This record gives sequence, structure tokens and C-alpha cells, in this order.
Amino acid sequence: MKTIYNSIREEIVKHFKVKNSVLGNVSIWKRSHYIILSEIIKAELSEAEELKGGKKFEIGNTISHVTLQRFFENDYQDKTHNDLRFLKTLDKICIFLGYKDLNSYIQFVREKKQFEEESNNNHNSFKQMVYDYCSTVFNFYKEFPNHKTELFKDLVFEDSPFFERASLFSKELCDRDFHLVTKNNRSNYEVFDINIVTDEPDKKILESQEFWNLLFKVGETGEEHFVNQLNTQIYFIKKIGDTWKIWDNYNPDAGRLNKKNEHL
Repeated sequence: MKTIYNSIREEIVKHFKVKNSVLGNVSIWKRSHYIILSEIIKAELSEAEELKGGKKFEIGNTISHVTLQRFFENDYQDKTHNDLRFLKTLDKICIFLGYKDLNSYIQFVREKKQFEEESNNNHNSFKQMVYDYCSTVFNFYKEFPNHKTELFKDLVFEDSPFFERASLFSKELCDRDFHLVTKNNRSNYEVFDINIVTDEPDKKILESQEFWNLLFKVGETGEEHFVNQLNTQIYFIKKIGDTWKIWDNYNPDAGRLNKKNEHL
């Protein structure tokens, strides 16, 4: 309940009638400010539908400035939850905030928290998809000159433009007998700062910062080719049916990288 109290306090401060009053320009409230708050709440409750009829006589439609100051400044203990007068005060505050009563507000907070947790979990799963993709790319390079595009089947749609481009380019390197050097950590990568740019029901766009430090050697000649690049990657993740996978990818530095790789 302490979390609920804190949440109610924050909502009172953010209420448009409070923000647009002298209280909105004061960081620390004193006795005179709670008197003003009491008057603001009284004016709102006098028009509240929830207090028309018997409930008005049951809980009243005013809150004293002393009670409000105590609510803001006290650290309430669990025993307070059973204080009927205190619960009636919370009912009136929640009505002022636009809810039916305290229980209605508690339900709203719980549902909001659940939605945020589900949303965060959903976002994290898409961010994890980018991490998994980069890990798969690195493992894919390790298999060179074997061209194992099947490694991407769980992450990239096979009929996507991204898969086609990546497959054609990597096939050229495999045909030229490229090998990735991993001994003593000569080749490595890092992915960081993944952000969701677009969040739609059937499309997500994520932006990431990636550092790729790769050393390739040509089989017979031993000729070395380096890729050492910090770049921004943008992933277009699409939902087809019930399946989410990567559909396309945009790298703002791709032109420079492609020109470099044309000489490989």
C-alpha cells in the first residue's frame, strides 16, 4: 500500500488543477499551500458525480488541509490501512483524481503495472532477437567456407530481401575460400544501445550500435582481410501469421563497407 500512497501523491501533484495553480510553481509545500490544495479538492468534489447522493453523506466532500499535509508528509505504516477515516480520505482523493474510489484506483495501478511489465517483456524479446541475430552471424562466419544459411531460419524470413542480399554476398566469400580467424580472439563483435524506434502491432523497427572486428584469411594464399567497423544497424522486424522474424536491415555505413568488401 505504501507504493499506492506514493502513486496517489504523485498524481495529485500532476493534476491539471494543481499544476495550473500557484502550487505548480512551488517545489516544497507549506501549510498555506495545503490550504490551497484543500480548496481545489473541495471545488472538484462538489461537482463529482460519485458524490451525488448518499455517498456524499457517507464520506463527505471536503478534506482538511491538516489531513492533506499529514498525508503528504507521513510515512504510513501497515496498521493505517484499517483506519476507516483514512480510507475515506483516500476515497475522496481518488475521486478528485477522476476515479470511482480507492479500490478503482488500486485496480487501475495494478492493470497499468501489468501492461507495462508485459510491454517491457515484449520489447525485451525483440531486443534479444537482435542479439541472437548478431550471435548467429558470427557463428555463420565461423563456418566459412561452408555456406550454412540454415542457421538463420529461426530469425530471418527466407523470402525476405534481407536474406537474399546476405546470402548472395556471403556466398561470394565462401566461393573464394574465406575463413574467419578466431584464435586468440582475433575476431569479435559487440552489440549495444538497442532501441525500439517503431512499435506497431505487426512491425517493429530497432536501431542498434554494433562493433565488428573481423579477420578473414583466404585459404591457399593466406591473404588477410580486415573488417573493423563501428556502425548503426536498423532492423525491420515483421509479423507474418503468428511469427515474428527479421524482414530487412538497413546499415547507413553499408555503402562504405560494400566498397571495401568488393576488393576482398
